[in-house]
Amino acid sequence: MKDIKKDILLRVYLVYLGIFLFGLIIIGRAVFIQSFEKSELTEMAKKQELCMFEVDAIRGNICADDGTLLAVSVPIFDVRMDVVTDSITDRVFNRNVDSLSICLSQLFKDRTVSEYKDMLWEGRRNKDRFLLIQRDVTYPDLEKMRKFPIFRRGKYMGGLIIVPQYRRELPYKSLARRTIGYENEASVNRIYLGLEGSFSQYLQGINGQCLKRRVGGGSWMPVDPDNQVEPQNGADIITTLDVNMQDFAECALRKELITDSADYGCVILMEVKTGYVKAIVNLGRTKDGKYDEILNYAIQDCAEPGSTFKLASFLVALEDGKVDLSTPVNTGNGMTLYSGRKMEDSHKGGYGTITAEQVFEKSSNVGTSKMIYTAYADSPQKYIDGLYRLGINRPLNLQISGEGKPYIKNTKSRYWSSLSLPWMSIGYEVALAPIHLITLYNSIANDGVMVKPLFVKEIWKNGIVVERFSPVIINPKVASPSTIRKIQTMLQGVVEKGTAVNIRTPVYKIAGKTGTAQIAHNNKGYRQDTKQVKYKGSFVGYFPADDPKYTCMVVIVNPKKGKYYGGAISAPVFREISDKLYSHRPDILIPLPKDTGSNTLGYMHYNIPKNVTRGFMPDVTGLGLKDAMYLLEQQGLNVLVNGKGTVVRQSIPPGYLITKGTPVVLDLQLIVKEKPKVQA
Repeated sequence: MKDIKKDILLRVYLVYLGIFLFGLIIIGRAVFIQSFEKSELTEMAKKQELCMFEVDAIRGNICADDGTLLAVSVPIFDVRMDVVTDSITDRVFNRNVDSLSICLSQLFKDRTVSEYKDMLWEGRRNKDRFLLIQRDVTYPDLEKMRKFPIFRRGKYMGGLIIVPQYRRELPYKSLARRTIGYENEASVNRIYLGLEGSFSQYLQGINGQCLKRRVGGGSWMPVDPDNQVEPQNGADIITTLDVNMQDFAECALRKELITDSADYGCVILMEVKTGYVKAIVNLGRTKDGKYDEILNYAIQDCAEPGSTFKLASFLVALEDGKVDLSTPVNTGNGMTLYSGRKMEDSHKGGYGTITAEQVFEKSSNVGTSKMIYTAYADSPQKYIDGLYRLGINRPLNLQISGEGKPYIKNTKSRYWSSLSLPWMSIGYEVALAPIHLITLYNSIANDGVMVKPLFVKEIWKNGIVVERFSPVIINPKVASPSTIRKIQTMLQGVVEKGTAVNIRTPVYKIAGKTGTAQIAHNNKGYRQDTKQVKYKGSFVGYFPADDPKYTCMVVIVNPKKGKYYGGAISAPVFREISDKLYSHRPDILIPLPKDTGSNTLGYMHYNIPKNVTRGFMPDVTGLGLKDAMYLLEQQGLNVLVNGKGTVVRQSIPPGYLITKGTPVVLDLQLIVKEKPKVQA
């Protein structure tokens, strides 16, 4: 019995000894850590609590040519609260939590008063130092919040924590949206489209850094926002776009698309001498039947252009001396065959024998194809070489991404056939985007000088121009002066007596070309079955024809209300745009006829408005002092002048009612024009 008792006591003592030794080891380890590893472990803990975060730079603005904002980073804020800061005592919190909840509920209307009150009380119980109050708060709402109970105690006493964010907005909504660009929300990474993407290196700026501490709920709270590495904000982009012209063009195109129930359409308006794109509209039908900026058809949609391509065919034939304006061409009954395949004119019965100039004016397919086939059947590559000489087979390398690749078939291509030459002559078996065609037509308006279309003209940083994009000549001579003059005559003839006679106006001259193309059906190419075919109607031209200022192209695809010829659907859109420009831009207007009417003033200067309504303030911006003074004094105004050069601002906006003797202040500024650069 005693042996059993001794055995049990021995086991107990051994257990006690083991526990004692284990305790000594723990105490020893604790002493060791406290004495030798304290600093290292403390640093490791800090690294887990503290982390450096990037602070996004404010993205630069995208502006119209006059500085009007087209895309801007609007500040929005995440509002949080340190509910347990020492300055908010129990007494302060208890007295104000109800009124603060009422104010928050009334401002945001997303929670009831009791829900806000519960949220604040729960945050205080959990000792939350970074309680989320509201996301995406606008600046006006933030200013209201600063006056709320508790918050109005100030930055350090009221527990209010403001985390700035920025949201990209387009002040003019869909206006030129696809060209201005936006963030592609479907992409995993932040990818921008349009000019936003092409000039992102300028717009994005350089991010800063901010030290943050991990707090409850997995959130990170800035340690000291006042001592962070500040970001360098992005530069501003000054585009060539004109907001008013863009609005004119979009309204005109949208109206016609709705009328025709078309699939989509586009408009490009370009300044002749500089290549500045003043307006670019791309409207496609959405699922709900409305029209919006879906794709940039103007620069991406490479397709068979149809009859607008005949300009290139005539340029080559005239330059090679194969034809002249008076060369007779037998169009017969408006139908001909090439290798058993029928080609027809839209005019039933044909035109018989007419001149080459009339072939162009009437847009005869038979006449154009016969003319080119007769001239180049034995050497079709010479025709292709002539097209290549124009440069229309090469990309324009635009400032904006997404340019479609032009395609001009070569005789060495495996797809070349006996049908290629006649069909290419009228705009089939080739592919060009509207931006390529308007560049060619613009070279005719510019007396043979082809300039590159530009979308951006300046980069601004902190109010200073850091880079300027001057006009670029990509082909100084597309043809001889005599050929250019003949083409100009033919383009005017299209409007004066040809397929676009419906847009002729006695006020100013228009030159241009209609085009109607059958769109490939099920990728089987040109079809004769008009019941199944889709059409694309186009018009491209310039105005005023005797002193060209602007070139414009209008394309409408797959209209469904009976009209489909370019002269019927696209040319009227062109005319509406040019008319509105004549009403709003004095720098492009010409003198009125002698019979001006009793309520208008006529002027003999090309850079003065043709029509100025008495009693209303005219727009004199862009005019020289002499012309502006003449115009305003005729209205009986008292003119005061600041500076020298061209009028850049007027104290009374255009269109305002005025009376005789009203003072108006003009601000003038010297504007230096740079010479165009020749592209290598």
